[in-house]
Amino acid sequence: MEQGYHIPVLLKESVDGLNIRPDGVYVDLTFGGGGHSREILSRLGDNGRLVVFDQDEDAYNNRPDDERLLFVRHNFQYLSHFLRYLNIDKVDGILGDLGVSSHHFDAAERGFSFRFEGKLDMRMGQGLQMTAADLVNTYELDDLKRIFWQYGEIKSSYKLASEIIKARASRPFETTTDLKELAEKVGPKKEQSKFLAQVFQALRIEVNKEMDVLKSVLMQSTDAIKQGGRLSVISYHSLEDRLVKNFIRSGDCDKNQPDKDIYGHADVPFKAVNRKLILPSDEEIERNNRARSAKLRIAERV
Repeated sequence: MEQGYHIPVLLKESVDGLNIRPDGVYVDLTFGGGGHSREILSRLGDNGRLVVFDQDEDAYNNRPDDERLLFVRHNFQYLSHFLRYLNIDKVDGILGDLGVSSHHFDAAERGFSFRFEGKLDMRMGQGLQMTAADLVNTYELDDLKRIFWQYGEIKSSYKLASEIIKARASRPFETTTDLKELAEKVGPKKEQSKFLAQVFQALRIEVNKEMDVLKSVLMQSTDAIKQGGRLSVISYHSLEDRLVKNFIRSGDCDKNQPDKDIYGHADVPFKAVNRKLILPSDEEIERNNRARSAKLRIAERV
């Protein structure tokens, strides 16, 4: 199995999906380890440009020295704002590799993984105020229950929330181990790793407001991408994929079907390029186990 800062998932498929023009302007919403960005740059000519977003200091330090690359050290929810700031009217394509990089999962001090002891942090950008520890130590029962149910799809969300509130009354949660030990008492013994992953995922999504940010950037892409341009999005869990699928299908992240005019014609900003989900090959999953849950959807601006 390959190791590295972050092994790019569905690299060729996602970049092929952008249908890159050498003189085009493209956006990588999640620079991370830079794998997708470097592949896009390799297909651009001297007049092409690539705008990349990442709020993480480690990602910024990993950027290539390339004058065609414009690095925005902010969350991609500010896409439209920074395109205006950079005097870019429309772009030819946007790529989003959602979720958390391998580097984040493997950095114990970032608190993303239950496999390592570290501070219960989970912030993708160090500028964010609330950590996962702040969340579990201050949220009310109903809010904790909602997060675990909505973002972790945890059936025992009420019990987990109740046990957290009971435990924090005597000692606040500070480390990943604190949370892991409590969650292990609540979750099923047979699928303990899966349960812990759901707990940590739910908190991470809430800390970083991932669903709200994804909805925002998808809606912004309608104005940002020129006619004939492409949107290429890799998601890693059903919550993300559902938003992307709904958006491509209806132009609204919360609607499964588009609105229609009086003649029955759907008015949607994008058309799906791949009717079927694009999934990693068995060979890719063998090389990089974190690719196993990836799903790619590609759409074209109409």
